[in-house]
Amino acid sequence: MSEAVLKQQIVECVRMLEQADIIDYNGHVSARVGENRVLINIGSCQRSALTVEDICAIDLDGKLLEGRANPPLECHLHCGIYRARSDVNAVVHAHSKWTTFLTMVGASYQPVYAQGSLLYPVPVLDSPNSINTRTMADKLAAILGDRPAALMKSHGAAIVGKDIVEAFVLANYLEENAYRQYMAMQIGKPYAFSAEELVLCREKLWTSSLFQRTWDHFRAKLR
Repeated sequence: MSEAVLKQQIVECVRMLEQADIIDYNGHVSARVGENRVLINIGSCQRSALTVEDICAIDLDGKLLEGRANPPLECHLHCGIYRARSDVNAVVHAHSKWTTFLTMVGASYQPVYAQGSLLYPVPVLDSPNSINTRTMADKLAAILGDRPAALMKSHGAAIVGKDIVEAFVLANYLEENAYRQYMAMQIGKPYAFSAEELVLCREKLWTSSLFQRTWDHFRAKLR
């Protein structure tokens, strides 16, 4: 896939996440395009009106290679994950509300929704600090391990994928599961999927075709 196509995918991903109220004015999405090259939205951009001119290129140390402005301060979050995970080619960082509510009260993420169960278990970095240094990035990457997502206490979430479509869809599943879990907790104790049910969900739902269908659903609603 060319860099031009990847830049457009990042633009659509950021705008869809903003429209879905998953990222705010500080969210960012990146894609790995080479051994030491990453595309990411600049820190100063308007997420709701992002264009390809707002995408810059950095190296795995967070140094600006190309672009009209600097990357976000938390570009180190992306770089740390790419250094640790050769299987990851896209990263979403969101200050998503519902997942953050869970970490604010120490409630663990539970698989209460079929699509959301794909991310379970979700490890938590026990710090609200910004991931704006290599040291913090390495800590997050270690907590993430081989999982598709990690939460940061009272801060947000990092979601990874083999490509932008996968990372986007998993970010949606994560937040939707947290929303349903939170709402169910207002009534009682939510039902959590069993180990056998988790296996069945992954077999049925972790497919490129379903991820693409979810992406297309949100893309069709872009303003």
